[in-house]
Amino acid sequence: MAVAMLLLPVGDAFAKVLTGTLDPVVVTMWRFVAQALCLVPVALLLRHRLRGAMFSPIVALSGGLVMITLSCLIGALSVMPIATAIGIFFVEPLILTLLAGPLLGEVVGPRRMTAVAVGFLGAFVVIRPGMSGFGWATVLPLLSALSYALNMIVLRRAGRTRSSLTVQCGAAAYAACGMIAVTLVLQGAGLVRLAPGEMPVTSWLTVAAAGAFAAASFVLIAEAFKRAEAGALAPLQYLEIVGATAAGYVIFGDFPDALTWLGIAIILGSGLYTQRRERRRAPRGRRLLWARGARAGRR
Repeated sequence: MAVAMLLLPVGDAFAKVLTGTLDPVVVTMWRFVAQALCLVPVALLLRHRLRGAMFSPIVALSGGLVMITLSCLIGALSVMPIATAIGIFFVEPLILTLLAGPLLGEVVGPRRMTAVAVGFLGAFVVIRPGMSGFGWATVLPLLSALSYALNMIVLRRAGRTRSSLTVQCGAAAYAACGMIAVTLVLQGAGLVRLAPGEMPVTSWLTVAAAGAFAAASFVLIAEAFKRAEAGALAPLQYLEIVGATAAGYVIFGDFPDALTWLGIAIILGSGLYTQRRERRRAPRGRRLLWARGARAGRR
């Protein structure tokens, strides 16, 4: 799990590199295509773990939400440091806590609600409306986090009758097809330019690397959840901030300022607290259900 969380930002870094020459929508499309192709041999190798319908309405819904998640995240990465975008994205557990009440009928106590409020205050510190210099792009990681939180709820439903590998492969296929369709429509409207014949070899290698890192991260996450409960692994997801900071500094020379680190620390602290309270309040059966949903991952 730790290795997976450190590898995920490397895939993000490859995507950020591509946004220097390609539209973020086109980058998202190629990344999904590469990820789906990389998952084909994984599915063949681990076919004994495939269970349930891979192509169905609920898996299509998951694929659509994954499209929104990654499109918004890559859009944010095109204009801001990786660590900043990922730091804002980590309000996702807080959004999920808020959605658990109206969508799942779960009772959220005052302590967790207070932690959610504090976490959003941390996001406000990172975003600094009108002062951060990133403008409207600061909203994109928030939209990405909202979409991912909704997808987690969908995965809880889908995971009841399907294995995580089945959902991941199906969602990746739907997302790849959906992004191809969206990109072609936007190209027809003159909003983006899809010219694969003009892409240099280095761009194709970067696309392949982004997809490979995403697929490899998923396999590692799935193997981790196969061997341990979600409660033990959940805190390790915050290592992604470490990987994002390292990748951003080494490749792009970006390093968050002190105020951004303060906001990220508030967000992570609030997220860890809400997860701790969730583990303490949830019965074992529900914790295992969350584990199955978490295996499908973000990308």
